[in-house]
Amino acid sequence: MSDSIKKVVLAYSGGLDTSVILKWLQVTYNCEVVTFTADLGQGEELEPARAKAKLMGIPDEHIYIDDLREEFVRDFVFPMMRANAKYEGDYLLGTSIARPLISKRLIEIAHETGADAIAHGATGKGNDQVRFELSAYALDPDIKVIAPWREWDLNSRTALIEWAEQHQIPVPKDKRGESPFSTDANLLHTSSEGKVLEDPWEETPDYVYSRTVNPEDAPDTPEYIEIGFEKGDGVSLNGKTTSPATLLTELNELGRKHGIGRLDLVENRFVGMKSRGMYETPGGTIYAAAHRGIEQITLDRGAAHLKDELMPKYAELIYNGFWFAPEREMLQAAIDHSQASVNGTVRLKLYKGSVSVVGRKSPNSLYSERHVTFEDDAGAYDQKDAEGFIKLNALRLKLLAKQGR
Repeated sequence: MSDSIKKVVLAYSGGLDTSVILKWLQVTYNCEVVTFTADLGQGEELEPARAKAKLMGIPDEHIYIDDLREEFVRDFVFPMMRANAKYEGDYLLGTSIARPLISKRLIEIAHETGADAIAHGATGKGNDQVRFELSAYALDPDIKVIAPWREWDLNSRTALIEWAEQHQIPVPKDKRGESPFSTDANLLHTSSEGKVLEDPWEETPDYVYSRTVNPEDAPDTPEYIEIGFEKGDGVSLNGKTTSPATLLTELNELGRKHGIGRLDLVENRFVGMKSRGMYETPGGTIYAAAHRGIEQITLDRGAAHLKDELMPKYAELIYNGFWFAPEREMLQAAIDHSQASVNGTVRLKLYKGSVSVVGRKSPNSLYSERHVTFEDDAGAYDQKDAEGFIKLNALRLKLLAKQGR
């Protein structure tokens, strides 16, 4: 098996797990390793990953550290937000939406460097292994994928540390104790799961939260902001034009300040089990509320309701790793078509963990004050028309009632 692998591109964070994987690939497959570290706005200094890779013998030309923040928000987060996507009604898919971009870049680097395999550090119990690999195979059906957690026998943190020490891999002091929980972060969210979060009856300890202040400690005065939209995408904050990544970054800071975007969720993983996680999506929560707000006055009822019917399927496809599948692309085409007139400005109120839409305006507004007013509508709507409308809709109900059904 090892003879068939000559070069591997590894999704590399510089942490203990992926450093062990790097060395394990070299030992097990006797192959060259190319490291790829993605800057998705996780808020961590990434140069230490370069230094760690060099320490482990990776030459400079085989170390990739790419700033993907703008591409992440523009080409993945924003299209998803056009659909108002939430998995199981709550989860804004912060981890799920990052995986296809990482896979895309892994495949690109494999092609650039002549690698015949990619590798990732996702475990055999989680969703990420599925997301990475489905995306990779969709982009390159001939690529080989190595998933060490499904191959090796290092099935405990103690075994991992012992193996690291045997192969002269530095082990940080904070990794020697039992980790209270694991985290994943990017510009859209931070997720935490495991250990102290495994009992779904126990409240999430305050120290788990890293991106939001406790809503109880948030400012006592509400803050009002305005987000501008063009064709369903955010383009400005408080009247200032901004790029997608910058907009989300600034909304994250506002959400952090006001304790917005915390979610304690027990979800159904694609692999079959339920898991409990804590998600912080401060800017994404604000943005999602704003997008629905502008759609309220710019989308026709039929289009809006159809979008709401499509959303659960769309969200499930992203959660399960089918970003590059034709059915997701078909749904995306329909969703994007609906956004042509989703233009305007939404005003929001941020206050102690909540975000509320308090105003919206658009040059494409379908809202007609003449039709809804309680005052004289000057003939805009003939209320007598409602009688026939009601009778026609009641006909089948009357027939059923006469049959005693």
